[in-house]
Amino acid sequence: MRVGMYYNNNRIEVEEIPVPKINKRDILVKVMASGICGSDILEWYRIKRAPLVLGHELAGEIVEIGEEVTKFKKGDRVFTTHHVPCDECHSCLRGHHTACNIFQTKNNFDPGGFSEYLRVSGKSVDTGTFLLPDEMSYEEGSFIEPLGTVVRGLRAIDLKPGDTLLILGCGIAGLLMIKVARALGAGRIVATDIEDYRLATAKKFGAERAIHADENILDTIREINNSRLADKVIVCAGVLSAAQKALEAVERGGTILFFAVPNPGELLTIDLNPFWRNDVSFKTCYGAAPIDNLQAMELIRSHNIDVKDMITHRFSLKDIAKGFKTASEGKNCLKVIIKPHNE
Repeated sequence: MRVGMYYNNNRIEVEEIPVPKINKRDILVKVMASGICGSDILEWYRIKRAPLVLGHELAGEIVEIGEEVTKFKKGDRVFTTHHVPCDECHSCLRGHHTACNIFQTKNNFDPGGFSEYLRVSGKSVDTGTFLLPDEMSYEEGSFIEPLGTVVRGLRAIDLKPGDTLLILGCGIAGLLMIKVARALGAGRIVATDIEDYRLATAKKFGAERAIHADENILDTIREINNSRLADKVIVCAGVLSAAQKALEAVERGGTILFFAVPNPGELLTIDLNPFWRNDVSFKTCYGAAPIDNLQAMELIRSHNIDVKDMITHRFSLKDIAKGFKTASEGKNCLKVIIKPHNE
C-alpha cells in the first residue's frame, strides 16, 4: 500500500509498504479522509521521530476485523483515534484522562492516517473507535478529534453564557473555539491572528472583533466590554508573545487557558502577585478523551457545529507533499484533507 512518509515539512515521500496484518483484537481501516493537524507541521515536535507516517484526524471504512472483535463488522464507517486513556490509573480515575501515561505514550495506529490502510489496535478499538452516523461524511468525521480537544478545553475553563472571550490565534483550533463558544452562548468574542484571511474567517464564524496580533488588543476588548478585559482568554498560538499577551488581557476573576504553548525552552516570566490578588485561574488542556470525541461527534451530527466550511483544500495521497506545503505556509488555508483513495 502507499503511505505518505514524513521526513520533514519539506520532504514527504509517497512510499510503498506492506498492508499491516491484523491480530485477533485489531481492525483494519480503509482511510477515506485524514486531516493535517497543526501538530503534524510542528517540525520540532515531529522531526525527532522521522521518518514516520503521520495522520491522526481520520475516518474510514472497516475492511477486516480480528476474530475476537465483536462490536464492529466489515463495512462499518468509523472514526478512530490513536491515543486513548487506560481508564484505570490515578490520573484517569480523577478525571485527568489526557494526563494518563498510556494516553501520552501508546500509539495504537499502524502506520498512521496518511496511508491507504490503517491497523487499529488495543484500547483504540475498545474505546477509541466509534460508528459514524449515517448522515455524517468521512470528511466531517475527520474533524471529530480536533473538535474533541476544543470541547475539552472549553469545559476546562467552565465557559458560561455571556462570558467575554479573547482567542489568541485563529488556526483550526482557534476557529473551532469561536464556533463552539458561540454555540454555548458566549458574549463578546475577540480574536487575533497575523493572517488577514484567518481574521476574516474568524469574523464570519462569530467573532465580534478580529484584529491583527500587533494591534492594541487590550483597548479593543475594553471598547466593546464596558472597559473590562476578557473573562476567558484562550491561547491557541504556540508563540511566546501570545502567552505573554494572555497575562495582560484577563479580567479580575477570569481564566487563562493555555491550549497551545510556546516552544520547549522558551520561558514565560510571571509576577504572580496581581493574579493572586485578582483571583485569576490558569488552566492547560492537552488532547481529547473518548467522552470529548463523542460529544464532538454529536455536535457535528446535530449541525450545531458546521465543519464543512473549514475545509479549504483536498489532496490525494500522491499529492501529500503539496498538502503539507499548503498547510505549512498557511496562506488562504484552513483545513487540508488528504484522501488516500482519491486520484
